[in-house]
Amino acid sequence: MAKTRPGKKDLESYTIKGTNKIVKVGDCVFMRNSDADRPPYVARVEKIEADNRNNVKVHVRWYYRPEESIGGRRQFHGAKELFLSDHYDIQSAHTIEGKCTVHTFKNYTKLDNVGSEDYFCRFEYKAVSGGFTPDRVAVYCKCEMPYNPDDLMVQCEGCKDWFHPSCVDMTIEQAKKVERFFCSDCSSEDDEKKSRNFHPVSLHVENKGMMRNNAKEKTIMPCYEVNLPWNGKSQISFW
Repeated sequence: MAKTRPGKKDLESYTIKGTNKIVKVGDCVFMRNSDADRPPYVARVEKIEADNRNNVKVHVRWYYRPEESIGGRRQFHGAKELFLSDHYDIQSAHTIEGKCTVHTFKNYTKLDNVGSEDYFCRFEYKAVSGGFTPDRVAVYCKCEMPYNPDDLMVQCEGCKDWFHPSCVDMTIEQAKKVERFFCSDCSSEDDEKKSRNFHPVSLHVENKGMMRNNAKEKTIMPCYEVNLPWNGKSQISFW
């Protein structure tokens, strides 16, 4: 925690102007964006202090949206995904517009309903270098992409891996109706001649937990490349 400067006093909380919402150290907040056409910034409050004139400042640690990072938004980034950066700042408390919750990735996948104030974070981000921690993450499907909680996936009853419907020649509508599913590697030629059997897909936490347990791992970092022999591409860069 930052030291209190001379003439400053630490505050336990701050009430957002025009509301009854109370902000405390450790809370995540929306901070006003200078561009009114863009969404507010998201930050974690590290310290609240006031000067002799009762001007309140907040020490914050910024969250970055994927599109604000050096590599930009990629296919596997969730719509509500944020990166906890090493970028610290001091802002006027009057720029706080509201409160939000940044969940761990695991807790986010347990939510029955995702509200407008719900976000998740699975990476820490170095603002200058563009590096991420951790630099290893589970990957799924033929496309070997990290899990995007916004995407529907089907699980193979043979290998237990998870697949995007589009990667196994299914539509979203078909995936929602299937009863049992075997991927091409687990299906024999005779099985493929029979009517397809599929497994119903749910985005509930039990399925997601199985997904993580059966995942492969690849290193994810700027310019990292993996082999994708099945689609004719020799390499793909995640970031």
